[in-house]
Amino acid sequence: MRIDPFGNAQQRQGGQRRGFGGIRWWILILFAGYAAWSWFGSAKTDPYTGEQAHYGASADEEVQLGAQAFQQVLGDASQQGALVPADNQVSRQVREIAQRLINRVPQVTADLAAQHQQQAPTDYQGFKWDVAVINSKEANAFCLPGGKMAVYTGLLPIAENESALAVVMGHEIAHALLRHGSQRMAQQKLVQMGQMAAGVALGGMDPQQQQAVMGALGAGAQYGFVLPYGRSHETQADQVGLMLAAAACYDPRQAIPLWQRMEQLGGGQRPPEFASTHPDPANRIQVLQGLMPQAEAYYQKYCAGQPPLK
Repeated sequence: MRIDPFGNAQQRQGGQRRGFGGIRWWILILFAGYAAWSWFGSAKTDPYTGEQAHYGASADEEVQLGAQAFQQVLGDASQQGALVPADNQVSRQVREIAQRLINRVPQVTADLAAQHQQQAPTDYQGFKWDVAVINSKEANAFCLPGGKMAVYTGLLPIAENESALAVVMGHEIAHALLRHGSQRMAQQKLVQMGQMAAGVALGGMDPQQQQAVMGALGAGAQYGFVLPYGRSHETQADQVGLMLAAAACYDPRQAIPLWQRMEQLGGGQRPPEFASTHPDPANRIQVLQGLMPQAEAYYQKYCAGQPPLK
């Protein structure tokens, strides 16, 4: 017979059913209170978006983690013979786009911070910018915390032109500027703490019931917290990245046909938005269309002498 040291006291007192007053449930209640205090109490205003943000690592720690991950990526690519030489024409083209975007980071950072009445952050000044081109069929790119970037050659035929490629690269740079990696770390810590607290609270439950409840809690966290958080980050990166591309004198309007082409990848088959880390392409395009007047204003502000947008 299983003896529960937390619950038998209630059973001895008139055979009452263990319930909400048990120590296990108090652990869950205390965790919920602590989680709410730590999450909302630690919130800071993101100067790029004006939205509330939580960070799980310092900016310096992010730079170190990004540099380590980038070395791993480069090592794997070199071993596979997939690293495109720096003097290759494609590498030079990608590096030129990256440099133009990087050169506009201070101005766009200041503009967006002023728009949201925030002090302009200076974290990007500690970035160790670099970009590599990797030969792969994958239509993708990334920018790690600290400014280490990679572009996969499979993205180039989808982009079709430099402006569209700049939109993608601006989006990836925006993830690093917004410190989304650190924000995901904060989110993951909260989810892990919740799982631990739930495991303790449900420890006296029948194993099959415990598994079912933990599965339901996990699904709730995934669909109600983790995935929406990821979609929000993608939308933020779209917004900041579009302004960055426009300020670097690339045509921001190329974002619309770009995402129309991206929508057709894989035959247009993708999970519904609620089950994805990314917004539905149609919704994404709608948001970008709404941002276009602001992006065109950035182009006009920073691109005197360049061909006007028509």
